[in-house]
Order: sequence, then C-alpha cells, then structure tokens
Amino acid sequence: MALSQERWTSRNPAKRQAPSFLLRPPVSVSLPCSALTCYTCVTAQRRGRDSAGSASVHLSRSCAMSEELLTRRSPGAAEDALDAENRGREMDCEQPIFSALSGGAKAVGGTEPPASSHGGAGSGVASPAATASDSESGIFSGECELCVEHESELDWFCGTEQKLICSHCAIVGPCHGHAVTPLATRVASIRNQLVDVCEKMQLQALRIERFIDQTLTAKEQNLLTSASRTREQVLAQVGAAREALEEEEQRLLEEVQQEEERVEQCLLTQRAHWRQALANLSQTRSRLVHTLTHTPDAQLVTSVQELAERVEEAEGVGEPCDTDQLNLNPGCSESKLLRGLWASAVLLGPNDYGSSDLKFDERTLSPLLSLSEDFCTLTFLRKKPRQSPRYDPARFDCWPNALGSLSVSSGTHSWMVDVGQSGAFKVGVCYASVERKGSGNDARLGYNTNSWVLSHYDGEYSFFHAGKKVPLQVGRTPKRIGLLLDWPSQTLLFYEPESCAVLHCVTQHFSAPLLLACAVTDRSITILPYQIN
Repeated sequence: MALSQERWTSRNPAKRQAPSFLLRPPVSVSLPCSALTCYTCVTAQRRGRDSAGSASVHLSRSCAMSEELLTRRSPGAAEDALDAENRGREMDCEQPIFSALSGGAKAVGGTEPPASSHGGAGSGVASPAATASDSESGIFSGECELCVEHESELDWFCGTEQKLICSHCAIVGPCHGHAVTPLATRVASIRNQLVDVCEKMQLQALRIERFIDQTLTAKEQNLLTSASRTREQVLAQVGAAREALEEEEQRLLEEVQQEEERVEQCLLTQRAHWRQALANLSQTRSRLVHTLTHTPDAQLVTSVQELAERVEEAEGVGEPCDTDQLNLNPGCSESKLLRGLWASAVLLGPNDYGSSDLKFDERTLSPLLSLSEDFCTLTFLRKKPRQSPRYDPARFDCWPNALGSLSVSSGTHSWMVDVGQSGAFKVGVCYASVERKGSGNDARLGYNTNSWVLSHYDGEYSFFHAGKKVPLQVGRTPKRIGLLLDWPSQTLLFYEPESCAVLHCVTQHFSAPLLLACAVTDRSITILPYQIN
C-alpha cells in the first residue's frame, strides 16, 4: 500500500529532492520519549510481526529514556531487522503526510489497526501510549486495513466519494464508474503538490526575509533622508514665498504712502488756492458793493471801465471742481503676485465659498437655449423652436442669455462653469436690472454698464464691460471657468480651476446685488456643483 521513496522519485525524475522534513523520521510522534531507538524497535517489531516463518528470537529490552519495555530482533536476525528498519523509515517518510490529509486510517477506513504484540517477558500487547501515538501520527495507519465488503486491501482511492476502496469496489462494487485512481498515484500526486507548496512557502519566506532585511531597512533610511529633504524644501519654498510677499508688501505700502502724500499735497494746494481765490472774490465783491452804494451817479457812469476790470477779475477765479487727482489711485495697490496668492488662499483654503444651490433661472432662459432637467446645463439650439415660450418680463427674447437663481450682495462667493468644447460663450455677472428685451446692447452681456463677462469667441478670450474689450492672454484652453466674487473688496476674479491661474481681475464699485450671467452660441455649458477643496 505504501509508496516507497524510490518509486515516488522515479515517477518524477524532474522533481527535486524532497525537503528534509519529509525524509526525516518523525520520531517525536512514535513514542512519548521521542527516542530513535524506540522508533527502531517498534518498527522492527511491527515489520517482523507479519514475516512468515520468522524464527528469530525477540529479546525484551527497555528504552533508555522512557523505561518502556520494547522488543528487538536478536543479533542473529540483523539482516532482517535492518531491512525492516529501512522499510519502517520508508513508510515513515510517506505515511504521516497522507494520514494527515486523509484524516487518518480510522477516519477513512473505519477500522483501527490491530495492536502489535511484543515478544518478551511479561508483555502480550503494545504500550497504550505507543499505540495511540502511532495511530495519531499515521505511521502505521492503513497498513493492514482491508475492505469490509470484499476483504481486499484498500489500494485505490475514489475521487467521487473521497475515500479509500479496494479494486473490487472500483470494478464491480459501489464505486463502479466513479473517478478512481491507484492509491500510490494519489499519494504521489499529493506528495508532489506538498513539495511544490513547501518550496513555494520556502521561497516566499526567503522573499519576506529579504524584504524585511533589505527593503524595509533601506526604506527606513530613505525615509529619514526624504523627510529631511522634504522639510528643507517646504521651508525653502515657504521662505521664498514669505520673502517675496514681504518685499511685495513693502513695495505696495510705499506706493500707497507715496500716493497718499501726493493726494495730501494736492489737497493742500487746492485748499490754499481756493482760500486765496475766496479772499480775492470776497474783496472784489466788497469793493463792488461799496461802489454800488456810495458812488454818485455821475462818477459811477465814468467808472464803467474800472468796474468791468473788477468784474473780469472776479470771473477769472473760476469754479471749483472735483478731479481724480484729489482721490487715491486704486492702482497703487495692484499686484499680480498678491492677487494670485489671495485668490489661491481663498480657493484652496479651508473656508467654503461655493454654493450647491446655484442653478439657472428658467424664467430668464432665452428661447434660443434649452435647459436641462437639473437646471444646470444650457444648450444652444441651432434651430429656433416653432412654438415660442410664453411671455415673461424676466426672459431674454433675442440674445442667448440666462441668469443664475441666486443674487449676491455680501461675503465671498465662487462658482465654476464647465465650458467643455464650446467655442462661443460668455460667463460673468450682472445686475438684476439688466435689460431683457430687444436686440440692443442694453440686453447684450458685456456691452452695457450693468454686466461684466469673460467672453470666448473665434478662438480669442476677452473681458467685456460697457462695450470695452480687454484681450486676455490664455496659456491653454480651459475646460472650466471659475468666478470669485469678493464683495467686501468689490473684486471680481476669473480663474482657471485646474491651475488656479488668474485669467482676469477687476475691481469695481458694485451698487446692487449681482447675478451669475451666461450666454452660449455653440454646444453647451454647465454649472458644476460645488465641491469642498
């Protein structure tokens, strides 16, 4: 029944030598003392038990470690004992693994192996401890098992019912027609699989050890170096930004100071000038009043020339007027660096300035456009619909415009519009008072004083307000346009969301609440839902 080591390896010539743990005698499972002599004695005894006509004399002997009474063949039968020992080692190499997989002979065959009897004084059966150990380890399990029905050796394996059977069971018995294989073939297959698994596990263990010893150690060293280098990089970048910001701050403050001093000087000059003019005018007026009330008529008639000169002098004083020279120039604080840093801080900072409730107002929708079901996408209609929508005073009737549903009059707000592949669109803000009817500029976004828009048309980007066009230099075609409105600073900023690059910024005194204003004449544009950075 047991497949010998030579037969196993001969069937697999390409296989490597079995691992040492498969060939090493499992002495520890044979007897509680785990002694090699105990295993040899028991093996020799069991093998000799079935030898026909054995005339050797069994000598009783005690194990040196367990003090357990054992039997061993006499020196006269040394050759038979050696052969039995070799066969025992052979069985020891094969049986434990198979027994562990099949659940032991007791679980498979339903019978327990017969107890071995020891020849010797005072002992008729084997030690209970040794018998239990042998059965559990599987060294002798199934060696003498027979088929209960046919009383033949169980040397076949039924794959259908997963059990050991005899040849009669496979041919004419209950397992006829099942997937059956010789037990030796089955055992060899299992052993080969176990060898493969063990080698894979050994290779995996080597890889794990190498990963721990080499990779993780190198990673720890790299971590320290990388972390130190990254800290230095962060400090260098923040230091450079801080230095540039401090220099820009100093420059801007100096410009503001100079502009303040200039305006103050203008105010002083104007104050002195008009005070002198006021004094001269008062003096001239007093003289004319005195002449009018105290000069006789004949003298008054002859003093017409003198009076005309005094009147001309009074009229030469002129009228005071307010000019921009008397105001602080807002351009003194203009800085691309500061504006970009401010926009990045607002857009990428922890505060939320977006609104998830912003949609297009259906009442303002032009008949040249269609609105999606979620009220977020405008699509240009190449063909004007046959049926005009019902009249609404809020609707644009000629220009392809639509306004947002939320008005802004305080705080900081940002919106994002997906322009996709559209080649003609406008995105911006306007007052609610913008004209809705007609084809004039009053209803055309960017061509009146009530709207501020970024326009893309014919491959060019421009900013429009009150009909004035400001060409914009755009490095790459943006797929999305962002708007940032800061009401406290009265600043409207257009930016490219992916790089946070500022496309255009305008500072304007907004006198009324603002609405999102859009127009499209190619494909569609969409208000994107707000996402927290």
